[in-house]
Amino acid sequence: MTLRIAHFSDIHLTARRLGWRPRDLVSKRVTGWFNVKMLGRGKHFRHAPAVIEALVEELRLRTFDALAFSGDATGMGFSSEFAIAADALAVADPTWPPAVAVPGNHDYYTKRAVLHSQFENHFAHWQVGERIDEHRYPFARRVGDAWLVAVNSATVNRGYADASGEIGSDQLERLKKLCDRLEAGRRILVTHYPLRTAAGLVERRAHRLRDHVAALQTAIDCRISFWLHGHIHQPFVLAKTKEIPFPIACVGSSTMNHHWAYHDYSITPTHVEGIRRVFEQEIGKFRVESTFSLEMPDTV
Repeated sequence: MTLRIAHFSDIHLTARRLGWRPRDLVSKRVTGWFNVKMLGRGKHFRHAPAVIEALVEELRLRTFDALAFSGDATGMGFSSEFAIAADALAVADPTWPPAVAVPGNHDYYTKRAVLHSQFENHFAHWQVGERIDEHRYPFARRVGDAWLVAVNSATVNRGYADASGEIGSDQLERLKKLCDRLEAGRRILVTHYPLRTAAGLVERRAHRLRDHVAALQTAIDCRISFWLHGHIHQPFVLAKTKEIPFPIACVGSSTMNHHWAYHDYSITPTHVEGIRRVFEQEIGKFRVESTFSLEMPDTV
């Protein structure tokens, strides 16, 4: 059976009225706002609402078996931003195929956003699946003869320049238990953070997955077939190697100017046939930019 998945990420939607409160003035949101308004980050995503509108139309026109969203729905984790993102993606629409969503570091921008489960509440319809006890993460959703396995790699970071993440030993242990319970089938891991850069290197300290060594070993133990992620805004794919025995795909940002795109994967028991579709601003639609083929490990 061929499984067809649409993968998108890092949409960074925001709102005109963010909903500032006095406590936000002593939080990471101040430097985030300065970066958006004064340093030009906002200009990179100024067309994001129009791109998402076109993306939703595109996804509805094509026959996908599942959707995978790998995080960063918002710019600074405001409740107003989550509401706009969930509405723009029509998260609650029951006509969508099965979908999974994991938070990114911008969705976990402040401790309060995490404590109030802002991402989880707004994306609840895309967080349905098998779990270990009452824990939210990880979870796994059956799609055809495969499993989409969602892992949270985002954390609250105090440092203004710290954009690193971590899965954590407790969640990795639950991931092992969850994988042991799953029936046979290809296992497609969805996280926000990557294992490696496009050059196959570990990311710089302030942007990396801090427990990437443990995460890789757990993924191997869980017989992961394919790893999907975002966080890095430029797209790339990595073929499986002796060190990392499964292929990896970074979709990049789906709304960042001139990087805006999503991936269309057709997954068989042995291969991933991928199509990268980019947004064509002049016509307001997506077109095929490139294709790629990746070999999957025999892990079923």
